[in-house]
Amino acid sequence: MNLDLHSQRLILAPFAPDDLDLSFEMFTDPAVVKYAGGVMSKTAILRNLPNWTKRGGNGCIGIWTISDRSTGEKYGSAALLPMPIEEEDTDYNLVIPGKMPEGDIEIGYFLKRSAWGYGYATEACHRLLRFAFQETPLQEVVATFDKENLASRNVLEKAGFADRGTMQCYGKDGLNFRITYDEWSRLQTT
Repeated sequence: MNLDLHSQRLILAPFAPDDLDLSFEMFTDPAVVKYAGGVMSKTAILRNLPNWTKRGGNGCIGIWTISDRSTGEKYGSAALLPMPIEEEDTDYNLVIPGKMPEGDIEIGYFLKRSAWGYGYATEACHRLLRFAFQETPLQEVVATFDKENLASRNVLEKAGFADRGTMQCYGKDGLNFRITYDEWSRLQTT
């Protein structure tokens, strides 16, 4: 399975240790992590790096770096990961190389501030959904976000996600956005 995913303007490649520079840029910027737990120290980022490079389900589950297809500039990251229910963060013990995790799989994305407003998150979300529904056994993908994060809501709605109320996630009640394979498939024919 090819895990380098191409779209019109972007390449999504499995997150690697040499993407540490991007992680420092994104996760130490208060604006980027405003709705996602706040700024991380460089020590915390380094501590998390081994988890961020893990792949589960024969590569289907994990984090991808979003880069410009023509220049190679790194814009951010996108992920398909197990949705935490009671925990406050992803349980990376569920990301096992030859096994698809049980439970909901969440799509998520971060972009560095200089990449905001160009449609990169939407394009990456569309490409990751195509991968999820054409090359993995997933039949549904879920998402949640802070209700004040209107940009994230817009990305999900453009990708076809539907608001299904609330769900237990990240140790609290959160927004419940979902798209099934059938819903996604219908959007491809319109």
